[in-house]
Amino acid sequence: MKNLLPIITAIIFSVLMNTAIAEVKIGFVQVDKILKEAPQTRTSNKRLEKEFKARTESLKKIIQGIQKEEKDFSKNSLTLSDIDKEKITRQLQQDKIDAQRTERELREDIDLRRREEINGLQTQVNQTIEKLAKEKKYDLIVYQGVAYASPAIDITDMVIKSLGK
Repeated sequence: MKNLLPIITAIIFSVLMNTAIAEVKIGFVQVDKILKEAPQTRTSNKRLEKEFKARTESLKKIIQGIQKEEKDFSKNSLTLSDIDKEKITRQLQQDKIDAQRTERELREDIDLRRREEINGLQTQVNQTIEKLAKEKKYDLIVYQGVAYASPAIDITDMVIKSLGK
């Protein structure tokens, strides 16, 4: 009889735990999918493109100018003196360095602005998830550190749809 008491207690505890777990409503969200497909992402990308269009076009023109100068130099290098060749080569190298610096600065500025936009969107996503959780009576919604989530609990499309409203 003494040996049966722990077994019966374990069985009762197991049944009670299964009942409690069955009542919990869990949802899963793929944040990366939301950040790619949300209407706000398209709007944000268009805004960034417009914001940096002038600088991007300017950089393209600079690079095209350098490429043209290199072509001209390679065509005319046979007729140039060694001093002129060295002078033009140094100038081309300096122009490339300047263009690379400009490109790096542009990329950094774009990345900084993109992060700002994503942070704003993440705030919206979190608010939307919280709102849906309350409306649909979810007890737990997870979105990070999940090895596997069944499609049955994936509410990503519901969140994207709600963000579009």
